[in-house]
Amino acid sequence: MDYIGEHRLPGQFGHFFIVLSLVASLVASFSYFKATQSKNDIDGGYWKRLARFAFITECISVFSIFAILFYIISSHLFEYKYAWQHSSRSLEVKYLLSCFWEGQEGSFLLWSIWHCVLGLILIKTSKQWEAPVMTVVSFAQFCLATMLAGLYIFGYKIGSNPFILLRESDVFSVAPGMHIDFDVNNPVRSDYLTMIKDGNDLNPLLQNYWMVIHPPVLFMGFASTIVPFAFAMAGLWTRKFGEWVRPALPWALFSAAVLGVGIMMGAKWAYESLTFGGYWAWDPVENASLVPWLVLISGIHTLLIYKHSGHSLRASFLFFILTFFFVLYSTFLTRSGILGETSVHAFTDLGMNAQLFVYMALFAFAAFVLYGTRYRDIPAIHKEESSSSREFWMFIGSLVIFLSAFVIIGKTSLPVFNKLFGTKIAPPENPEFSYNQIQIHVAIILGVLTAIVQYLRYKSTPAKFFWKGIAIPTAIAAVAAALVLQFGDINYRKETFGFLVFIWVGVAASIYAIIANAGYIWVGLKGKLKLSGGSIAHVGFGMVLLGILLSSSKKEILSFNRGGITMQGMDAKEAGENITLIKGMPVQMGKYDVTYVSDSMHPKKQQWYYSIHFKSRTDDEEFTLKPDAFVNYKGNEGLMANPDARHYWNHDVFTYISALANPDKTKDTSTYHTKVLKPGDSLFYSQGYMILDDVTARTDVPKEIFGPDGSLHEAPMRIFSKTGSIFSLTPKLALAKGNMVAIPDTVTSEGLVIQLQKVNPDKSVELGVKESDVPLEYVALKAYKFPFINLLWFGVVLTAIGIIISMVRRISLNRLSTNR
Repeated sequence: MDYIGEHRLPGQFGHFFIVLSLVASLVASFSYFKATQSKNDIDGGYWKRLARFAFITECISVFSIFAILFYIISSHLFEYKYAWQHSSRSLEVKYLLSCFWEGQEGSFLLWSIWHCVLGLILIKTSKQWEAPVMTVVSFAQFCLATMLAGLYIFGYKIGSNPFILLRESDVFSVAPGMHIDFDVNNPVRSDYLTMIKDGNDLNPLLQNYWMVIHPPVLFMGFASTIVPFAFAMAGLWTRKFGEWVRPALPWALFSAAVLGVGIMMGAKWAYESLTFGGYWAWDPVENASLVPWLVLISGIHTLLIYKHSGHSLRASFLFFILTFFFVLYSTFLTRSGILGETSVHAFTDLGMNAQLFVYMALFAFAAFVLYGTRYRDIPAIHKEESSSSREFWMFIGSLVIFLSAFVIIGKTSLPVFNKLFGTKIAPPENPEFSYNQIQIHVAIILGVLTAIVQYLRYKSTPAKFFWKGIAIPTAIAAVAAALVLQFGDINYRKETFGFLVFIWVGVAASIYAIIANAGYIWVGLKGKLKLSGGSIAHVGFGMVLLGILLSSSKKEILSFNRGGITMQGMDAKEAGENITLIKGMPVQMGKYDVTYVSDSMHPKKQQWYYSIHFKSRTDDEEFTLKPDAFVNYKGNEGLMANPDARHYWNHDVFTYISALANPDKTKDTSTYHTKVLKPGDSLFYSQGYMILDDVTARTDVPKEIFGPDGSLHEAPMRIFSKTGSIFSLTPKLALAKGNMVAIPDTVTSEGLVIQLQKVNPDKSVELGVKESDVPLEYVALKAYKFPFINLLWFGVVLTAIGIIISMVRRISLNRLSTNR
């Protein structure tokens, strides 16, 4: 049957390039394998040329798949399931790219794109390491290509094809409740496309600029971990156990910088888009991305130990293997659906669990078998390091970081454990504290080690040399920490006093790390920034620790309100932490007068935007925040909200809508009733009476607004309520450029609106009086103050800059070594 309006050609091209990508990546993997195994240069060169051609073909295929899918999404070709499921006609152009990574297929495609980019760079730069390294990269590309294949082999479906048609998909039969209007009893009618009004839209929480840039950076970080892993495998495979370290180290530093920034971009997105009041909640998906980075950092430090002392080469192999393994394991956790009940970020199961497990198991089995069989052949110095050496304490630090990662992944894997062994172990009642009570000790240890280790020498450090360098930074840090703890009012009352003591120690340790490493740049490195990458990164890391501790321990709730609205599911404590704002009525909140000024609705979606005005009573500070909220949007139950924040150098004022009136029940259908009054007359209404005090006319109005003959009439009045309250209001009537414009005034608490409709020559007036019996327009607002949170964000940037400086220096050293 021919289906009217279907654009089949883009999908057919997409299918072709998916198959071509699958075949080309397999050919590249086999050819690079043969090139590595070849005994002579002629055969090796032949296989390498074939492998390069196949890999470049695979890259062209992947880029073509991306371009075609983008065309389908941006052209709103809703006959394709992926375009319909993740986009809509109302979606802003700047968020079209986000449609790619809302679905699993697009995120696998993004991962594959970065492998292509990295692979092309490796072909150009890795020289004698090209064949073994690219064997690993090409085979990873083959595994990723199977994720997009959507092919059936022996009745088993391999992958999920992003070019599948909507009418061929499993969502077609349930589509009537999801923006498609047609008869499910005849779902394949030839003109079904005319019944599709719009797409299912992008999740509104992903409609944020951070979600346009965060996933590409994060996936570049994930993808780049394969490079140091591939070099480690190449070193084991070719028995060049030490030679791989030099080319691998810059790649490991690059991966650490990009992955770290990508993770913290996700934290920034969570801070700006989610409502848990922070940037990190120890969510399983967050943890799954953090663990590979921690293990990678351990591997980088053991590589440096090996380069300078010959120790820790075996540990370096292990750490880089585990880094890539945890990347694959985190992929399995987040995409298998196993975390569906424990994480708000996890993908749903697309039926690829077995395939994801095989992908992970193949690499894990090959890597650990190769590592195990070569373990005794890996060079190792059996003499123990001196306890006064830099490498000894660097290894201790690496081990602490690794054990921290091990604890995090162990807690995160609880759902896997339950599923494997049929147990029903419940997660901790307070998951956040269960992590924090362990990681605070890690922060203290790492803060102290980061401060002192760079003042040690490799092999051995004379005590006099060490104390000469570290004494002054230690004294300065002690004074600074004492001042911060004395006057900083760091009182984390949420948990036990013992935990607060550890926070104090952690603050002191992070200050020590900042000052000691800043001092080392000038004392130990004579201010040479090109050599200071490590110290700069450590200063940034200290700032990250300090920013986390200060912003979390000193986080202050501003919106205390004993009369807060208690919504369903909101207990008394929560209600007391949410201030109720009635439209137009200022409410005191701390030092601010806060007013719900106005609201507006998205022209095409059930999404409301609120203007909340803050005015300080103690100084000239004044600003407006615009959080938004939406109810039952794209199948989500209950209220969802996007926060807004006011940023200062030393704190943020963070707000979000926690409750709102039902917009359908607050539509005003009442009308004005006209009454004629003269000054001094009174008029009763249902809740009291009003007196018209006067009628005035002004002609001294701005001519550019009102015109040459413009005027403004005002009718000041007093409202006397049954409750004893007295209100003043002044409705106005303007003559502006020949048009009469009524400007009503409102007593919100009385539901009373007065409109000045006409002024007669005898000073009598026609007043429109409207009483509304609908519920008041209100929102419940939660507001926090985050002190020194910018210290965290600045520390992340500084850490990345330091790592990049180190990477550039390592590349320069490698080039000098090659040219000798």
